[in-house]
Amino acid sequence: MTDRPRVAVFRPDDERITEAVALLEELGADPVPDPMLEVAPTGASPRGDADYAVFTSKTGAELIADAGWTPGETTVCAIGDPTAAALESAGYTVDLVPEEFSSSGLVDALEGTCDGARIEVARSDHGSSVLLDGVNDAGAYVHETVLYRLTRPDGAGESAELAAAGELDAAVFTSSLTVEHFLAAADDRGVRDEAVAGLAEAVVAVIGEPTAETARAHGLSVDVVPDQAEFEELARDAVAAVGQD
Repeated sequence: MTDRPRVAVFRPDDERITEAVALLEELGADPVPDPMLEVAPTGASPRGDADYAVFTSKTGAELIADAGWTPGETTVCAIGDPTAAALESAGYTVDLVPEEFSSSGLVDALEGTCDGARIEVARSDHGSSVLLDGVNDAGAYVHETVLYRLTRPDGAGESAELAAAGELDAAVFTSSLTVEHFLAAADDRGVRDEAVAGLAEAVVAVIGEPTAETARAHGLSVDVVPDQAEFEELARDAVAAVGQD
């Protein structure tokens, strides 16, 4: 390990990757920014007649604000404080943030109160089925609006080559899709097996249990899952874990 551990981060190529790099540098790491997600808006807007509207990301909050969506009497739900903060910054009142920042956490928060309710779920094209299935099983009428599609940027994968060469100390995954896109980029470069082997010697940090399940299913050993599904805690825990090696 070097004096400044080399940490790969895969956030979208916007202010999120900039902020992630700044935070990792502040924590004493040498960041390797390798965006694995590119946002392609669909132009769709959530229905306005739902009893509940559920938003799962900062990106979704920004897109509905740009589209001029108005909630009316709808109860606005946000999965996670960053999503809630983005909604409030855009002028929306957030009525519900589940204790656990996950789809299952929101299902638990709504269970018992949403029987017969109309629930609008507005998110990316890669949203988990857990949320839709959970509120549907609780008796709600669910409609999903795909606000944006997530693709892998051209040229992604520098971090995969570094992992394959044993030159990464940690990798910080913020969604199941970042795991899948990292491995696909490694595949494209012909280093998938070597990259997986390289990460076995590094710290693999993931944002929550769904991402951990994806990582393990693809042969990665997960070392860090923060208590809260927030990037700052994830980054701090990852860097701290490298220091313990």
